[in-house]
Amino acid sequence: MKFNIEGKAGIAAPTQAQISRAIKSLRSYGPSSYASLTDDAGNYVQVAGGGVSCMVEQFEIDGERRRRAFHDKPSPVRPNGTILLFGAGNVPMQSDEWFMSDQVVEIFLAFLDGKAFPPSIHWRPAPGF
Repeated sequence: MKFNIEGKAGIAAPTQAQISRAIKSLRSYGPSSYASLTDDAGNYVQVAGGGVSCMVEQFEIDGERRRRAFHDKPSPVRPNGTILLFGAGNVPMQSDEWFMSDQVVEIFLAFLDGKAFPPSIHWRPAPGF
């Protein structure tokens, strides 16, 4: 596995603690606003934003599918179309696509360990895919 964090050196064999610490330190307005974890086959999960304003996507090399994570509790303060601003750009989001960093850590650690994602996480095709 390879863990990449915007503005920092990549980590070839990250630990759970390194991933957790890095994801919790992400900020959409900071020097590190996105990260990705890639397996040896090229599949990955990635996060943009930080804190209570995170977006998560997954890419599967087999079939070249990119999917965006969502959950069953839409944000009451972020309607569909709200823009996530972060270092790599601006992304329009659905109200059920906003995650907190603790939830993102769970997703990344499941991917790291080759386990199923938490049952509260659902996936839809990412826009443009």
